[in-house]
Amino acid sequence: MIRKISKSKKIKNANNYVAPDEIFLDSQNIGNFDIQQFEGRIERPVSKKTIFFLGTFFFICGCLFVTRLGILQIKKGEAYFKRSQNNTLNKQILFADRGIIYDRNKKELAWNKKGDLADFSSRAYLANGFSHLVGYVSYPAKDKSGNYWRPNFTGKDGLEKQYDTQLQGTNGVKIVETDVQGKIYSENIVNAPQRGADLDLTIDSRIQSQLFSSIKNLANQVSFKGGAAMIMDVTNGQILASVSYPEYDSDILSQGKDAVTINGYLNNKNQVFMDRTSSGLYTPGSIVKPVISMGALQEKVIDPLTKILSTGSISIPNPYDKTKETIFKDWRPQGWVDMRDAIAVSSDVYFYEIGGGFQSQKGLGIANIEKYSRMFGIGEKTGVDLPDEKEGVIPSPEWKAINFPKDSAWRVGDTYHTAIGQYGYQVTPIQMVRAISAVANYGKLLTPHFLLNDIEKENQITNLDFSKSYFDVVHEGMRRSVLTGTSVALNVPYVQVAAKTGTAQVGVANDKVNSWVTGFFPYDHPHYAFIVMMEAGPTTNGVGGAYIMRQLLDYLNQNIPEYLK
Repeated sequence: MIRKISKSKKIKNANNYVAPDEIFLDSQNIGNFDIQQFEGRIERPVSKKTIFFLGTFFFICGCLFVTRLGILQIKKGEAYFKRSQNNTLNKQILFADRGIIYDRNKKELAWNKKGDLADFSSRAYLANGFSHLVGYVSYPAKDKSGNYWRPNFTGKDGLEKQYDTQLQGTNGVKIVETDVQGKIYSENIVNAPQRGADLDLTIDSRIQSQLFSSIKNLANQVSFKGGAAMIMDVTNGQILASVSYPEYDSDILSQGKDAVTINGYLNNKNQVFMDRTSSGLYTPGSIVKPVISMGALQEKVIDPLTKILSTGSISIPNPYDKTKETIFKDWRPQGWVDMRDAIAVSSDVYFYEIGGGFQSQKGLGIANIEKYSRMFGIGEKTGVDLPDEKEGVIPSPEWKAINFPKDSAWRVGDTYHTAIGQYGYQVTPIQMVRAISAVANYGKLLTPHFLLNDIEKENQITNLDFSKSYFDVVHEGMRRSVLTGTSVALNVPYVQVAAKTGTAQVGVANDKVNSWVTGFFPYDHPHYAFIVMMEAGPTTNGVGGAYIMRQLLDYLNQNIPEYLK
């Protein structure tokens, strides 16, 4: 039987008695409560002891704060007020160290050292042979008030200039509080300096030093005006050596204090500041003959087995006097020579005829000479990562009209001289080592570069469309030059070399010569191309570029034979 309970009775019972099962949940059966969050369980109230402890803690903190405030505002207020009027806050530069420049073997070529310069490190350089390549910097500079108007190192030449942004780093800032007497009260760093990025180069400093020493010694012994040399990997464009002589001292130019030495550089007639590898323009002479040969084969001007007779000269009618002849001399009588022989003995008559034509022999013509020269990168910038690269000159009728307006007609004799790398032909050594590299590697015109593992540069390749058999003919002619021709100085027993020499007459009276040698090694599987140029030496001297390259080959064989394998 169900008893009906009145509303008033329910309320009364609720105030006086609650059944236990209405308060406590079954700990073994708590439904969907999250027990990790203590759902379904009775909360314990915060104890009075805890509340008292926290209250006491906050009260003490408040008292300390009020006490400190009183000290600062009341007891020391006047002193701090005077200090605030007399002291100043200055922003000072925290100079970032410049990145280090290494060769391919982690040899330091440019680094930082602590000196008498209190605010920043000075720059140090490896001496003898690296100045034009690495360059120099200008230091941060102050005005008369002691404030830095130039707050950064600045690359002024070479790779210091080319990669200035990467090497520079980011300066930091600190705030310094000083009084009127300059006494420092406090210092706070706002931004820490960030060191510049390091550069790993393709250069082998051992090869660089050896080449520089050889060129310097020969120039001083034989009175050459200067010299340049480069070694380049024909598989990827990496430059292992890039030498220019004479050179400046990077330390002296960076410091800028030795006025006597710097003025000596400025007044030196041998152009100390010019990097001859990429900024010097020179008459190439016969080292262009491999490229002329490639053009003649491509245009089918001559079969490589066809022989031309050189009795020591050829003659054509004089354009000014038909009763007379103009004579174009070979450097010696060569007899009957085919293309391989002509490259080996450097027959001028052969290249006169295939360049400009003679009697029944067809010639390339000046337009094609220019076309194929440019195809191999001659007369154009190579894209090397150095500042101030020059383009060069390949003579043409348009060029002559501009430079010789009073005698602007282009004649076959002009073509003859251009075909053997004379007349107005002007090249940089880096253009020629790149061109010979393309001959060596069967038509891959690479982009020379100095930054190790520069994938972008190494992928910048122009493929030249020539038959492999044409390259083989030129290779064989250059190898024959070493075995029996003009490059016999490079006929060494420990590596097979292919080469081409060149002797270009220069000077107002043709009383000086540029002595060149270029080529590649090993012959059977070309890996490295080379170029050496000794500038403006006496015509009576028989020692030149080939002598320098022979010294390097001997050095490699004795000290770094892995380059010859």
